[in-house]
Amino acid sequence: MNTQPTSSNLTNEIIDSFKKICGNEYVITNDEEKEKFTHDQTESLRFMPQVVIRARTAEEISNVLKICNQSLIPVTPRGAGTGLSGGALPNLGGVVITTERMNSILEIDEQNLQVITEPGVITEELQNAVKAKKLFYPPDPASKGSCFIGGNISEGSGGPKAVKYGVVKDYVLNLEVVLPSGEIMWTGANVLKNSTGYNLTQLVVGSEGTLCFVTKIVLKLIPYPEHDLLMLVPFKEVEKASEAVSAIFRAGYTPSALELMEIDALKIVSKEVDAGSIPISDDIAAHLIIEVDGNHEETLMTEMEAISELLQNFDCGEIYFADSSAQKESLWKLRRKVAEVVKRVGYTIEEDTVVPRYRLPDLIKGVKNLGMEHGFTSVCYGHAGDGNLHIRIKKEGTSNSQDDPEIIKSLRALFTLVHNLGGTISGEHGIGLVQKGFMDIVFSETQLNLMRGIKKVFDPNNILNAGKIFD
Repeated sequence: MNTQPTSSNLTNEIIDSFKKICGNEYVITNDEEKEKFTHDQTESLRFMPQVVIRARTAEEISNVLKICNQSLIPVTPRGAGTGLSGGALPNLGGVVITTERMNSILEIDEQNLQVITEPGVITEELQNAVKAKKLFYPPDPASKGSCFIGGNISEGSGGPKAVKYGVVKDYVLNLEVVLPSGEIMWTGANVLKNSTGYNLTQLVVGSEGTLCFVTKIVLKLIPYPEHDLLMLVPFKEVEKASEAVSAIFRAGYTPSALELMEIDALKIVSKEVDAGSIPISDDIAAHLIIEVDGNHEETLMTEMEAISELLQNFDCGEIYFADSSAQKESLWKLRRKVAEVVKRVGYTIEEDTVVPRYRLPDLIKGVKNLGMEHGFTSVCYGHAGDGNLHIRIKKEGTSNSQDDPEIIKSLRALFTLVHNLGGTISGEHGIGLVQKGFMDIVFSETQLNLMRGIKKVFDPNNILNAGKIFD
């Protein structure tokens, strides 16, 4: 037998063992049924697994992992398949374990403001369930209507609300996990403060399924804000829009969302989503979406008026206020659909850069200069409030960043720019397959070896999501 995990170790006898553990109907070997598990939302990459297992319990996963660990069979944990860095791709074949059937909210604790959930619950469904009890789980990635909460944990997801409320890691209190050896354990305790030993919970968050398999999640909740106000602000220059972002915070305001969209991105998505009365014109270069929320509407009105007055210093156009729930929903739908729509029209390569927000003008200008130098076009949008800019790239004849040496060269230049601006190469999408070749830009070999050492402690046989983050 090989000393490295390989799909060739997966025998019919082992597959029969999986069927005894999980049930025949939940162990998929037919290529047609496995097709949906060959890809996620990352560029145009596809890898076929040998087996897909729809596990229901931690115990089932434990027994499967024991077999895979003993037989050196690669395993890929998978949620909804909405990832953008290739974290759920079975690049080594082998076994995919999907959490589709682990989709129950186990308890909403209204006294302690906590929720216990399985990883296969759709993020928006979790949010709606706690909202019905006037509670709030703020992290809201663009794919919240389809992504699983377990995938959010694995990738360290954020979303528009992160600027005020923080990202997923700020709400995870405790995790039940299965180690590659099959051992089931909790990483911490269901408490708000915990300085007892190393913080294993936060180590697992954002580890992209490379250390263990998350089977239960305990999340902190907060009271739901009663009111929110939303406005769309046009700017004649992208740089002015990004300069305004820093000015808003320096003036003492903390919006609940502060999003930037280049006009090209807005024009593309508005063709497929009804934009209603939202202003889109050729003399505008970018828009900011600004939201404030809280429990006192008069206070929010005063705050929004002050922000509006401040923005006049940055050559903004006429401000569009979303007066109704329908208008707010229309505006957010435009923002959330951007990635999906621009990908369909050829912007297939997405990078997830993040810099200190006052360096956003330099990043946007640098991206455009790199495009002219390296022969690609780009559209930019994202969470301007925390400096997290999504950059969608289109180069004729190239659908992914793995097959084109020129694109790889371009991305290395882009990530070097980001690093020189004090930023890093992923804010919320993770490293996965597509960015692991650039980790040396932001980490020294000493730092990377520490990460490799942690991986080896958790997963000495390297069966779990091998080849992600680093080789």
